[in-house]
Amino acid sequence: MSKDPISSIVAKNLCTGCGACATGKNGLIRMVDDPKNGRRPVVRKTADGMRASKAALPRCAGTANNWDQLAINDSVDQAWGPVRAVWQGYAEDNEIRHRGSSGGAVTALAMYALTSGHASGVVHIAARQDDPRLNETVISRDRAGLLRGAGSRYAQASPAEALPQIQQSDETYVFVGKPCDVASVNKAMTHDPAFGRNIPLTIAIFCAGAPNLAATDKLLDRLAVPTDGQLTDLRYRGNGWPGLMQAWWKTPRGDTQTSEGISYAEGWGTILQSSRRWRCRICTDHTGAFADISVGDPWHTPPKGETDAGQSLIVARTFRGQRFIEEAIHQGTLVAHSTDRDVIARAQPNLLATNSAVWGRRVAMRIAGLDTPKDKGQSLFPYWMRLPAKQKVQSFLGTWKRVIRERLWRGVSISEEPR
Repeated sequence: MSKDPISSIVAKNLCTGCGACATGKNGLIRMVDDPKNGRRPVVRKTADGMRASKAALPRCAGTANNWDQLAINDSVDQAWGPVRAVWQGYAEDNEIRHRGSSGGAVTALAMYALTSGHASGVVHIAARQDDPRLNETVISRDRAGLLRGAGSRYAQASPAEALPQIQQSDETYVFVGKPCDVASVNKAMTHDPAFGRNIPLTIAIFCAGAPNLAATDKLLDRLAVPTDGQLTDLRYRGNGWPGLMQAWWKTPRGDTQTSEGISYAEGWGTILQSSRRWRCRICTDHTGAFADISVGDPWHTPPKGETDAGQSLIVARTFRGQRFIEEAIHQGTLVAHSTDRDVIARAQPNLLATNSAVWGRRVAMRIAGLDTPKDKGQSLFPYWMRLPAKQKVQSFLGTWKRVIRERLWRGVSISEEPR
């Protein structure tokens, strides 16, 4: 039997790990946590598996996205996707604000969707209860469930694997995920309008890439979690802005221990970010262009310490997203003030630099004979041209070095989920 399309996407390093291709309980396509390559789908090698893979292909945003379907009106939209309006603010609920990675805006908006009757459930991710190194997709219907998922999770996640459950339900759900997760959900909604009726709102979280499981284990080593300890919790961010990275575990005697807290700058900057998957490095949407609402850190007004009271940058992408944000502010769920639409470039200069380098990286890949994503209607070349000459060269040479060092021409092979 020839290789099915989903397995081919994984093999070519184009999979984002969103989970939109997963088929639910029948196991024809299931997501596994590969320590090196990240959370990726495995397709059953049967005729049914081949059919499931072909049926799932229209939902995959890893290979292509269509920016022509977005409302692109000016240079701000061309750089970041539709930006109807932007606010800076935080959750009115002090606990939600404190638990969130920045101002708790995502959790506050999700909570408002439940209490206002806009949705009966919220699809998001949380630490897996039996192994907090990993994430699991959950559907929350109350404050306690949402708080369980509050704060960033710098680990692989596949929230779009909830699509089969959403499809079979008569209820409505807010979907929360990374930009690539939301892009796949958007494709699912375009391909099957029934999803549009069940998902009245999508929220994307700004993302610079997802590290693999091996990186998480390096973080635990830095936090001095013993190998014979039973990990009970791992915080990447939250409990203040930007929050400390910290772990909790039980000793063989049953005592609970707490690690020291290390800064976000150390944890992300020196340990985690280097292990982002290659697909993340050639991504051109780090801020959720295909969402109704996207939320990130306003780094242009940085916190004064490691656990400051948080602030969020809140971006309305669609009319319904803007209307929902304005309603949440009016009802007091969010405390926020409007700001300039072009603030994202000041707030996220690292993401602007990453986007600008992608054109060069993808050209280098194609010269090397590797497949690249095809993002129709997105203008990448003008932003690459604005880079200094040194960075232009680095976008090519750095890609060539990585192709050789990581042997990217080899097909990605996925191992089973660690137990």
